[in-house]
Amino acid sequence: MAAAATMPGGGPPGMGPVMVLNSKTQRKTGREAQLGNIAAARAVADIIRTTLGPRSMLKMLLDPMGGIVITNDGNCILREVDVSHPTAKSMIELSRAQDEEVGDGTTSVIILAGEMLVTAEPFIRANLHPTVIVGGYNRALQEALKICERQALDVDVNDRERMMKLVQSSIGTKFSSRWNDKMVEMALDAVLCVARPSSSQSEDSIGPYNHKTEVDIKRYAKVEKIPGGEISDSYVLRGVMFNKDVTHSKMRRRIEKPRILLLDSPLEYKKGESQTNVEITNDEDWNTMLRMEEEYVENMCMEIIAFKPDVVITEKGVSDLAQHFFSKAGITAFRRLRKTDNNRMARATGATIVSRTDEIQESDIGTRCGLFEMRKIGEEYFAFFEECEDPKACTVLLRGGSKDVLNEIERNLQDAMQVVRNVVYEPRLLPGGGATEMAVAMGLRRAGLKVEGVQQGPFMAVGEGFEVIPRTLAQNCGVSVIRTVTQLRAKHAAALDVAEKADGEQSGGEDADRGKIPPCNWGIDGTTGELVDMEVLGVWEPYSVKVQTIKTAIESACMILRIDDICSGSKRK
Repeated sequence: MAAAATMPGGGPPGMGPVMVLNSKTQRKTGREAQLGNIAAARAVADIIRTTLGPRSMLKMLLDPMGGIVITNDGNCILREVDVSHPTAKSMIELSRAQDEEVGDGTTSVIILAGEMLVTAEPFIRANLHPTVIVGGYNRALQEALKICERQALDVDVNDRERMMKLVQSSIGTKFSSRWNDKMVEMALDAVLCVARPSSSQSEDSIGPYNHKTEVDIKRYAKVEKIPGGEISDSYVLRGVMFNKDVTHSKMRRRIEKPRILLLDSPLEYKKGESQTNVEITNDEDWNTMLRMEEEYVENMCMEIIAFKPDVVITEKGVSDLAQHFFSKAGITAFRRLRKTDNNRMARATGATIVSRTDEIQESDIGTRCGLFEMRKIGEEYFAFFEECEDPKACTVLLRGGSKDVLNEIERNLQDAMQVVRNVVYEPRLLPGGGATEMAVAMGLRRAGLKVEGVQQGPFMAVGEGFEVIPRTLAQNCGVSVIRTVTQLRAKHAAALDVAEKADGEQSGGEDADRGKIPPCNWGIDGTTGELVDMEVLGVWEPYSVKVQTIKTAIESACMILRIDDICSGSKRK
């Protein structure tokens, strides 16, 4: 490939080639660029292909600082991998977008997108124009979403058993699957604890982001990781805990039904904003000044003590003098608490964070906490505020053998909590274990027969691409891939035949509403590799995760296919 781009025709006869681009610029155009992109996407998909399903492998990644990450979370792996190819970079962005939007399905989205590009390769080699391929893909996407609609099953968020099975299908593929029940319960408890009716909801506003409930996991479900102990010692605290000791040794370390006051102002003498110099001429004035400082602190403390709180927590400092007044009044004080922890305390105990001590009201004091206690875990002291009535914030306490184990379990728990959150937002499920993908694949094959013209090829290719998920599941189990996938295909085809026959009888027409036919839920059991009905096995996935995966994968494949020129070495800004 010539490093310099030449003008077509090479300039006037007898002249050398005309240089347009800088000679250092590397340029790939047309077919070469597209095939290069497809190869890059395939390479990225191959990195994480083995991490799909319950029989998934872990990846160990070394970062430049020498730290290690052991994980099988698709997004986490790709975040750590250093990639130079531009297309591979945009693939990695996919898993990040998936993680931020729905929190699960990060591995599937990359594998699907990679497969969509691989299925497009023969068409590009056959000189089919990319826009035709993209047109076929978009039609297939619309059809796939319709099939998902038909497969969907409504669920009640309070049906605990169904919800547990749902979360299990998300965590079952992760490292922590040995303690599945424990993790599932913790995820469910944490999310249902922080869910509350949305305050910004107006009656007439509808749209994908107007939810009736508001679930803020990031802010109000804090995960505290403490090395040591056993994973089975982890639990969800109905309240808040933080890693702080009381400021004075004489303060009470256990209080039942405490009255809690939250401040974000310092309980010490106010220092000047800028540097202040005071000149004292009279020796009495020095004592006066000291007394004024002490009186100022004493006044603040008295204003607080007047409301008889048992625990005072501030985000700023507490001076020694204030500690003395508090311990005399039997008040326990904590200082320099993080703002996020303070917000969680406010949600859990019903207190209001006060900015000035002279503005405290009785209504600002939190009384919903049942027990305050200091406990020593390992070498450190932790303050526990638990047994809160109807807390809207909670802390997930994780214990485990080492830091790596804890980090991986935290990632798994995050995924599980996101899954529950998605179902709380949109209570519909789809069968897991490759059943949805196979149903989409078969549905697209059937629908493809009615598509006319050049787009039929790409339309059918999307259907074939969807089979990559059941195929990978079978591969990771170590069973015969061809036999398993063929049997599964036959099951879904038979179900479609029955459906179409019943459909024809009902309406006499061919194109009728097919909502009355029970969908086919057969998929692959990820642990044994056998075919099972997902209804029986109880593997379900949130509708929003699946649909998001399909949309993201196909749309990104379309975008990458339309790239026909890669210029590197362009100007630095």
